[in-house]
Amino acid sequence: MIDIYKSALIGQFHAALSTLGAAARQCPEEHWHGLVCTQPFSHVAYHALFYADFYLTRDEALYRRPSFHREEYQFFGGTKLPPDEEPIADFAFPRDVIFEYVEHCRRKATESIAAETVESLVGPSGFWWYKIPRAEFHVNNVRHIQHHAAHMGLFLRRVAGIEIGWVATG
Repeated sequence: MIDIYKSALIGQFHAALSTLGAAARQCPEEHWHGLVCTQPFSHVAYHALFYADFYLTRDEALYRRPSFHREEYQFFGGTKLPPDEEPIADFAFPRDVIFEYVEHCRRKATESIAAETVESLVGPSGFWWYKIPRAEFHVNNVRHIQHHAAHMGLFLRRVAGIEIGWVATG
């Protein structure tokens, strides 16, 4: 049964990453900095990918930020900032960085999920602020990617008439 779960989970990670990647690839240059709700398009992509990468790591202590990471850019709100300050997203991640990060997360999802065991999946998430089993935590991670991919897709539909197709599995 665990092999079926892991295969399905890998497929859904890949589908969510494919959707996000398709939105990034199809975004016209003039909209790469456009606001998706309150954040620039490239920042939304980076945020979703950063957390996919981060949460695919076994725990916080093992995570290594990518070489292109900019401090605090993974955040949207005032999580680590004084309550009256908004994060400044004054840097647009280059398209090629986002495309490479999608592929990195795709590989990491495959490797991380393949390494899971029954024991690890029923154990803690690995992140103290998520009090759910690791199996559910992976589903939560997929949902987070898809949540932002949907924002990106809706933005493209609204501003450029571009429709991002449905991806059923990886």
